[in-house]
Amino acid sequence: DSDLSMRTLSTPSPALIFPPNSPGFQNGRGSSTSSSSVTGETVAMVHSPPPTRLTHPLIRLASKHQKEQANIDRLPDHAMIQVFSFLPTNQLCRCARVCRRWYNLAWDPRLWRTIRLTGETINVDRALKVLTRRLCQDTPNVCLMLETVIVSGCRRLTDRGLYTIAQCCPELRRLEVSGCYNISNEAVFDVVSLCPNLEHLDVSGCSKVTCISLTREASIKLSPLHGKQISIRYLDMTDCFVLEDEGLHTIAAHCTQLTHLYLRRCVRITDEGLRYLMIYCTSIKELSVSDCRFVSDFGMREIAKLESRLRYLSIAHCGRITDVGIRYIAKYCSKLRYLNARGCEGITDHGVEYLAKNCTKLKSLDIGKCPLVSDTGLEFLALNCFNLKRLSLKSCESITGQGLQIVAANCFDLQMLNVQDCEVSVDALRFVKRHCKRCIIEHTNPAFF
Repeated sequence: DSDLSMRTLSTPSPALIFPPNSPGFQNGRGSSTSSSSVTGETVAMVHSPPPTRLTHPLIRLASKHQKEQANIDRLPDHAMIQVFSFLPTNQLCRCARVCRRWYNLAWDPRLWRTIRLTGETINVDRALKVLTRRLCQDTPNVCLMLETVIVSGCRRLTDRGLYTIAQCCPELRRLEVSGCYNISNEAVFDVVSLCPNLEHLDVSGCSKVTCISLTREASIKLSPLHGKQISIRYLDMTDCFVLEDEGLHTIAAHCTQLTHLYLRRCVRITDEGLRYLMIYCTSIKELSVSDCRFVSDFGMREIAKLESRLRYLSIAHCGRITDVGIRYIAKYCSKLRYLNARGCEGITDHGVEYLAKNCTKLKSLDIGKCPLVSDTGLEFLALNCFNLKRLSLKSCESITGQGLQIVAANCFDLQMLNVQDCEVSVDALRFVKRHCKRCIIEHTNPAFF
């Protein structure tokens, strides 16, 4: 305790992030009881640790009585730390203000492997600065315990906040900044160059991010002179709609260890970008190019080079993909488990036949809004894909109850069936429910309940 009293210790408080007129801010003070649903994860104002002794005798007597009534104080330190481990960042900061013992326990390094902040009004840059400064107190200028930072939906996050993380947290392994549209390529460069262990990066909705590389110039590819790669394995760039083939080329050249890549609604990506991707990233297991309207059957030919490594593929609403592209995937990617081809109107029963006969371990299939798929295609599925658990046929105009009955009679493990906006009789739906007892049926037939 004498050691602690000689140092200036800081405890993040909810007061920092509330604007003066917000419900959580009254008379210039942060309310410790403000709801986290208003501000998300709250941080951080500097406070001294709570005092160890109370001088007034009446207060001391009341404190003693309260202590006797507080069963939680009887828990040993390791049990308290276990309880604290379930708390979000803002609640953990509040616990640190209760008493000196809780203060010391709340700042145990084991509890600070993750920082999670959400909310549009939070001053994230300042919060991250105060938190990292406190976490770096015992190891000046570096925070070795922090591995995960999640600041999703924090619109006030800027490059400055990410630079703070990159500079202070070299052991960072996971970073999620989805919906933070002020983030740019510069901030991403700082993170990937100063955090060599980063494996999981989510920049979905960051529309200014157009590439990820070890060079500040987005157009420069990886040179053999660098001799190192970015260790990212999981990358989500959903809604990064400024991303183009050249940027994807740069990403692929630097992130060769990618296993999960999501490019949903990256509308400028074409088959050429996928060709670059397959040259460098040969270990991809999950890939989504949903709503990339320029991706066609030629792109499917490139994706098929992943062969048996590919387990998850989403090509929803890629209108240029037909049976030809599905045939490439079916022929070479035999271990495919999940396929989302919703809205690919060029797919017919022939494409479903290729898929069913070659990808027999398929577990989830979405061919909704494919008007050329009929009961014939469902029959091929039922006779080959016995492990099918999820099937979506939403708005498939050619599907009837007969096709559903064939599926139900063969795919006993079916757990989800979507037949919304399909002309299916009540008897067919009851047949499915009778044979697939665990199946949840999504439908638009008011007579079936």
